[in-house]
Amino acid sequence: MDGGTGRFVVMGVSGVGKTGTGTRLAQALGGRFVEGDDLHTAEARAKMAGGTPLTDEDRWPWLDRVGAALAEGEPPVVAACSALKRRYRDRLRASVPGLVFLHLVAERELVLKRLQRRKGHYMPPSLLDSQIEALEPLGADERGLRVSVEGPKEEVLQGLLRDLERL
Repeated sequence: MDGGTGRFVVMGVSGVGKTGTGTRLAQALGGRFVEGDDLHTAEARAKMAGGTPLTDEDRWPWLDRVGAALAEGEPPVVAACSALKRRYRDRLRASVPGLVFLHLVAERELVLKRLQRRKGHYMPPSLLDSQIEALEPLGADERGLRVSVEGPKEEVLQGLLRDLERL
């Protein structure tokens, strides 16, 4: 596995499987997993729980905390972070040059079903469409992969590991 820095962000809209995929990837690589959601402030979580999307001003300090968590310690490090916009990914790359983004994708209906089944999470299904609208896919100049998560979890992981070998 090349992966550049050995530091990865599993990105995508809420409910696509960032935490599960990121956790499995970190385990497979023998590395550390960082849950980006844990780095949100209580105020940001309350805002989202109330159905209000975060603004860029809300996100900047959070992205800086995610970037710092990715930069510390020995690689490999895998973080779950939505990183929906190019400028957010640029902010993360400022902390970790060479960062690799793994953009998880699935059909809207599948993601919505996952969100509706999820219990105890601050992110309501009503914010899915705002996240889809905000999403800027990886640019050709951004190091990363687009990863479908519509298959069985183990197949997704094995495919991801194979694709990382080709990076």
